[in-house]
Amino acid sequence: MAMRVDRPPTQAGVLILLLAGLLMPIDAWAQQSIVPLQLSFSDPGARSMGFGGAFVGLADDATAAIANPAGLTQLLKPEFSLEVRNWSHSMPFTEGGRLENLPSGNGIDTTVGLRTTTSEYSVSGISFLSFAYPTGKWTFAFFRHELANLEFFGETQGFFSGGTDCCQVREVDQRVWSDLEMVSWGLSTAYRISDRVDLGLSVIYNDASMQTGATQYLADDDTLAGIFGLNSYLPERSVIGERSTSNDADWTLTGGILWRLTESWSIGGVYRQGPEIKIDVEAVAGQAVDLGVPPGSVFFQVFGHPVEFPDTYGLGIAYRAPSGRLTISFQWDHVEYSSISSSLQLDDQTIDDINTLHLGAEYVFLDSTPIIALRLGSWLEPDHQVRATIDDLFLQAILPPGDDDVHFSAGLGVAMQRFQIDLALDFADRVDTVSLSAIYNF
Repeated sequence: MAMRVDRPPTQAGVLILLLAGLLMPIDAWAQQSIVPLQLSFSDPGARSMGFGGAFVGLADDATAAIANPAGLTQLLKPEFSLEVRNWSHSMPFTEGGRLENLPSGNGIDTTVGLRTTTSEYSVSGISFLSFAYPTGKWTFAFFRHELANLEFFGETQGFFSGGTDCCQVREVDQRVWSDLEMVSWGLSTAYRISDRVDLGLSVIYNDASMQTGATQYLADDDTLAGIFGLNSYLPERSVIGERSTSNDADWTLTGGILWRLTESWSIGGVYRQGPEIKIDVEAVAGQAVDLGVPPGSVFFQVFGHPVEFPDTYGLGIAYRAPSGRLTISFQWDHVEYSSISSSLQLDDQTIDDINTLHLGAEYVFLDSTPIIALRLGSWLEPDHQVRATIDDLFLQAILPPGDDDVHFSAGLGVAMQRFQIDLALDFADRVDTVSLSAIYNF
């Protein structure tokens, strides 16, 4: 029998411990301690969510400060806007199983292929808060947007390789956890160039707070039962601990244009610059393996390594029926996730850029009191998991290609003279989201 313990990671490897999965769901971790965190690049607001996120071509409420700041010129009165969201995540990852050959049948080594499981958690918070003030051809807005509020905890239990009858190898197991919060504060301004064309710009301060950790463990003991048994994660069997932190901020810009082709048709475009966040990483010696330093000592550190978050480009078109009852909106977004792998200078894995497609519709009952609106939408989120690009069984197991995710949304709006409430639900395989928005104008 054999228990393999790889050499201490290189600088690039240590950075990948936390960053390879920083912006998207990933299906696994073991020795590289990749933590699956997912940022949302969809527009804020329950009304936008009800449209399936197809809001760039509409952008007719205060959430336009993020979706398309040019749309702020459509506001006729000053208004306060508040959105609360609940995210219920189901993040898949590979828990263990066979990297090659058939299982030995001993202990937990009974699975043909890999075993997957999910990390389930739910978080809630104020996702958007704004005040907008129109004056003449100008509109100004101040806002707060929660880009991410994420948690994760996972454990691996036995990745096995080697022959079926002899020379079994068990990779080290590990526990990983993460906690990420990213909040943006911004000031937006929009200007009406003509009756049909508006321009907008948002200056945004992005504040990121992140803590992640991972500890690798040998099996409980070196007996046959121990090597093929469940891991108890005993402190004396720890190999390496990995910790990462970030309390950094960066300024970015978001620019937009809104062009009303006719009374019914409008086109919008937006560019959102991704922030660059610096992260500190350290590796700590465990108790089970002599790494040349006392257990608990830091033997490797990286300070202030920059990671580039994706830029996003969006283009939308919207149709409003002359009656004002029916609105249909479509949006295309391009998200440059490859900036992450480029900033990390990876040569054994990559992240693909994606193109998301959004479609939504709204029907308004104008004769009702208060006015009621019903919305339906859907959008396609292509696979953007980190995936292995080299012929390595272990790396391929923890970094496989993912699946496209299709979101379905529904929403309800109730509008009174000065007050509007919107509710929306968005359902997908990896995350279900509930949004409640309130707008008060005066």
